[in-house]
Amino acid sequence: MAVHFSEQELAERRAKACKAMAAQGLDGMLMFRQESMYYLTGYDTFGYVFFQCLYLGADGRMFLLTRVPDLRQARHTSVIEDIRIWVDREGATPAEDLRAVLDEYKCKAKRLGVEYEAYGLTARNGKRLEAALAGFCSLVDASELVNTLRVAKSPAELVYVRKAAELADAALAEANRLAKPGAFEGDILAAMHGAVFRGGGDDPGNEYIIGSGKDALLCRYFSGRRHLDSQDQLMLEFAGVYRHYHACLMRTILIGKPDPRQVAMHKCALEAMQACQEALKPGRPIGEVFDAYARVWDAGGYRQYRFNACGYSLGTTFAPNWMDWPMLYHGNPVLAEPGMVFFLHMIVVDSDNNLAMAPGYTVEVTADGCKPLSKTPLDLVVN
Repeated sequence: MAVHFSEQELAERRAKACKAMAAQGLDGMLMFRQESMYYLTGYDTFGYVFFQCLYLGADGRMFLLTRVPDLRQARHTSVIEDIRIWVDREGATPAEDLRAVLDEYKCKAKRLGVEYEAYGLTARNGKRLEAALAGFCSLVDASELVNTLRVAKSPAELVYVRKAAELADAALAEANRLAKPGAFEGDILAAMHGAVFRGGGDDPGNEYIIGSGKDALLCRYFSGRRHLDSQDQLMLEFAGVYRHYHACLMRTILIGKPDPRQVAMHKCALEAMQACQEALKPGRPIGEVFDAYARVWDAGGYRQYRFNACGYSLGTTFAPNWMDWPMLYHGNPVLAEPGMVFFLHMIVVDSDNNLAMAPGYTVEVTADGCKPLSKTPLDLVVN
């Protein structure tokens, strides 16, 4: 079986989930987030693009409702024993199939939590779910129940996160090597992905972000590659991924003679990163990390060019997104604790002059602060 954690660890995670259900007065959970299924059972698939639900009762019993293509996938990658199949056909009603299995599990008139905040539960299927279970049981939005458990990583998870950070460093080394005048962005991307795959890594939760010239100010992937000019800037945001655990890096690589304004932006970014790391301490609200980021950039005269968030949690995430909960923005009350992992990105984009600067890396919260997981320094690279 391709299960990446011990049965004991998975059982302990489910026990914590059951305890959290009891605290919220829930008799069970209907999970549609693939991250939750992977975290609690090891189940690894992209089959969540169709209707798929993992039920976990407060008594610890569970079943998976999925399609035939994922039957063997679930057997091979998870500890789930009761796997039910809904049949592909015109007019298929998997939500009603779910109700039938829930009836077997004595869920009638029970109070069930639902992961409404899930890419695996479209608005249409959410309506069908509610229609199928109307009058059968009561549904409660419990989208953050498992997320809250996942945010602090276990020692076994941190092994995978640190491996992901090694792979991210390997990808960055390829980018630094290739990012020269005339280089093709597609060759840079291919080399970066190749470094991760050669190291035993996985596909990332979303596309690598790459942009040069004026497109270095963008923070999203878009289709279309170009060659680097003799005077250029290359923005990269990417992740090393191992067992679906992500460790992100972000860099702006300069090509040719550096613009003094970008050198100054980089200096301010390093000051902001230092301030953010000093603010990220166990027991403190993570919103204070953003406040540190904003304070440094604003004092440097970059208020209009900075963002309104400076990072987010990382963990095991599936497409279409590697960003995990919670995010670093003003007023976020979530308290930092050891084992949490955050991507800190010091992004500033000067649209008036088409200049960007965005050093960033992944850090692990420790007993008394935080530490970078990347071994590559944040030095400004000029090729």
